[in-house]
Amino acid sequence: MSPIHWIRSKAGGVFHIKDTPHAIALGVAVGVFMGFIPLWGFKTLLALGITRLLRGSVVAAAIAVTLHDVTLPLSPLLLRWEYDIGYWLMSHPHELPAKLHLHQTSPGGWFHWSKLFTLGRPLLLGSVVIALPVTVAAYCGALFFARRVRHSPKPPPPESGAESP
Repeated sequence: MSPIHWIRSKAGGVFHIKDTPHAIALGVAVGVFMGFIPLWGFKTLLALGITRLLRGSVVAAAIAVTLHDVTLPLSPLLLRWEYDIGYWLMSHPHELPAKLHLHQTSPGGWFHWSKLFTLGRPLLLGSVVIALPVTVAAYCGALFFARRVRHSPKPPPPESGAESP
């Protein structure tokens, strides 16, 4: 099975969940939003909890946040954009950040608390800024497709092999 076929089957399966179109769209939107947030160990749990609080479809949220991981090869580029946007918004006067030199720090130093506060705040802010319009678009698109699947004509039941006289 090709990766594109797998993604289509999983994404299409979201709209066949037995729930209201609004609940499905809300679950997809929360899952997409949390997919952008760089809290890798917690984003699925947060998506499920927030969706549960908002009375959305927890299954749709789990599928959406998991499908967002398909963009994993693009993560470094996305994280850099998120950081740049967050840094620009937090700096006064607004300026883009200096070039990051990660080779100066060991990988263990990347997870130090001081890095969390210097890199984490702009990264979180930038991820929210990028996630909000994508979330609104995901909600509208999911609502449209969920309503469309609900109102599509059902195929007729298969006829039996024997004909009645």
